[in-house]
Amino acid sequence: MPFESEPEGKFERRIFFSARAWWRDIGSALRFLTRLPLPHAALPAEPDFLDEASDEEEEASAPKPLGRAVRAYPLIGALLGIGAGFAFAIATGVGLPALVAGVIAVALLALMTGALHEDGLADMADGFGGGHTVEKKLAIMRDSSIGAYGVIALVLVLAAKVGALADLNDIGVVMSGLICAAAASRAAMPAMMRWLPPARSDGLAAEAGRPAAVHVWTAIAIAVILSVLLLTWSGLVAFLIAAAAAFSVGLLARRQIGGHTGDVLGGTQQITELIFLLALAAIR
Repeated sequence: MPFESEPEGKFERRIFFSARAWWRDIGSALRFLTRLPLPHAALPAEPDFLDEASDEEEEASAPKPLGRAVRAYPLIGALLGIGAGFAFAIATGVGLPALVAGVIAVALLALMTGALHEDGLADMADGFGGGHTVEKKLAIMRDSSIGAYGVIALVLVLAAKVGALADLNDIGVVMSGLICAAAASRAAMPAMMRWLPPARSDGLAAEAGRPAAVHVWTAIAIAVILSVLLLTWSGLVAFLIAAAAAFSVGLLARRQIGGHTGDVLGGTQQITELIFLLALAAIR
């Protein structure tokens, strides 16, 4: 299936500097990526200059809101990392072993997102491991049941995360590591959406469209800045290693199904987050 770029028109620069657009994108990303109890109030209205897009050419060049919100993904990841970091700190503060504290932190990450990405990882593992054709792989990934490959992938990834956190142990490093790993892994998702075409003509990946380059690079920049500010050189090294892991998942997805799906994005997030934490544990 050919991959045609979404038009990137004159609205992109104005959106980048619009506080209302940023606030709306943060709200959209928060509702999409988490299951946190949020007020049911409507999101802020779109900026006036988007409402003014009247003719067909202007409407075509205006970015899709779901695709535009990807620039806020690392910010939501950082918020989730803060919550998990506090859980680790509280657990160790009351005398629990670091290994148990790691289990609590990883479990809270899954709870805050409704296990959205963990489910994607399991479906991706089942599809890539169990199907012999692209059509079969996609059908398996769409099936809500979890098979042996999915269970193995979940157990290995979650256990390795817990082990990495327990090895880091230091509360400050764990907190910073969780923030940066969660942010970096959610910056990998829009990069995957930009680099790979949707593997299906329907579904969430196709609906979101291809994010504009400026929004993808904004997400990456946020993740890099957080990594350097909180973890200095070790954060940058861990980010680069995690980015290489995300790139490898993308190559695998291209070979297996010819593009990305929502499950591939979830699997990418989980693997990238894990590799960031493992790299940080190895470096420090």
